[in-house]
Amino acid sequence: MTAEELCKVIVKGMEDKKASNIVLMDLRDIFSTMTDFFVICSATSDTQVDGISNAIEEEVYKTNKERPWMSEGKNTRQWVLLDYANVVVHIFLKDTREFYQLEELWGDAKITKINPQ
Repeated sequence: MTAEELCKVIVKGMEDKKASNIVLMDLRDIFSTMTDFFVICSATSDTQVDGISNAIEEEVYKTNKERPWMSEGKNTRQWVLLDYANVVVHIFLKDTREFYQLEELWGDAKITKINPQ
């Protein structure tokens, strides 16, 4: 599965759990990045953060029999990161996303808004 195809599967998992402000960041043209894409979304509660991360993992496994290489943040459910090597997923509570502003930190990336708010 290509990175682009994996992004589509991840977005489907996000949309299934009503994630908001989904953004796809293409990092391939940025020097010395460790991944090809970030897929970022927001959630309104820690329960939704957990549900979105579980839905993504289930959808990717169902489609490609692949589990994340690494995951972080499942205990606190403020910001969950799922690392699929060439695609890294960030699921944020809205306030946490506003605080860290990943889209600003990676301002050179090509950004595609999936469901603009």
